[in-house]
Amino acid sequence: MRRRKTLIGLDIGTRSVKAVEMSWASGAPVITGFGYAPLPSPQAVPETVLRVLQESSFHTREVVTSVSGKSVIVRYLTMLKMSREDLKSAIKFEADKYIPFDVEDVILDCHPFDSDGIGDLADNETRVLLVACKRAVIDEQMRILAEVGLQPVAVDVDVFALGNAFETAVRRPGSAPTVTALVDIGASKTSVNLVRNNTSLFTREIHTGGEAITQAVASRLALHDSEAEVLKCNPGGEAERLRHAVAPAVDDLAAEVRLSFEYFENQFEMGIDEVLLSGGGSRLGGLEDDLGRIFGRPTLTWDPTGDLPIASGSVNVEALHERIPELAVAVGLAARIRKDAR
Repeated sequence: MRRRKTLIGLDIGTRSVKAVEMSWASGAPVITGFGYAPLPSPQAVPETVLRVLQESSFHTREVVTSVSGKSVIVRYLTMLKMSREDLKSAIKFEADKYIPFDVEDVILDCHPFDSDGIGDLADNETRVLLVACKRAVIDEQMRILAEVGLQPVAVDVDVFALGNAFETAVRRPGSAPTVTALVDIGASKTSVNLVRNNTSLFTREIHTGGEAITQAVASRLALHDSEAEVLKCNPGGEAERLRHAVAPAVDDLAAEVRLSFEYFENQFEMGIDEVLLSGGGSRLGGLEDDLGRIFGRPTLTWDPTGDLPIASGSVNVEALHERIPELAVAVGLAARIRKDAR
């Protein structure tokens, strides 16, 4: 297989398109490209992606993109140990037990993984990650990429891209294993990935996000959505009014996330040590403190670019830093270069 040296991670969200290019240089990943553009409507995806490509300096047309939403199903299974080839054959017969779609209408993928000693497994058993996505969704992604002249290398899932970004950007040599909750608050959904030792132990996608908070602000303070969005990120002297306006929506979101935490802790008898926030919704003033109080755990907004070097000659570093919280998925997609370049 040809070793790639550069990849673009393309995150097509509900309200924006983000692209991060990563190259492999001197045995390490380097950010060599970045682009961002607001997405006015779902119909405008091709021209918005094209705008991102044209307005930024990228060095490749090879891209990794992702899927999410109700057309994507993720399941963690316990199966008998077998070869990779036998597993792929067996999963075709097992999949209809776990996915609510006709197996003929989906694309399946599965991976055995090290569960890090979590869960009761017999000697002849292993944990298997099953992912299914409606074929029509993948086909539409491929059509858009071809239309704008991009060459797809892989299609990932948003929630796993979060884990890849965390593994790439956050290094904790010698530290004790911790369970980290990665919570990415997008416009219309919130992705949760619980990781330990760079292994994803539990994922969930919650179908609410920053838009619900924006609408709460607009409704309670009699603002247009655009005004409410600006106020969310820059409350100024309105911080206290904003906090009261968003409280019900934040409480609803937190309740859903906390359900995921409680399920995980009851299922695996293991606590969650920290919560790291990302996504455009994490820009809300005071959100770290509010969620930290509700979750009862250290809660911070993290930088998915971490200590990764940035090629300032080809990247608008100031523009990238303005969008840091929104780049976790795109960084995680581009981080596949760590695997492909070796």
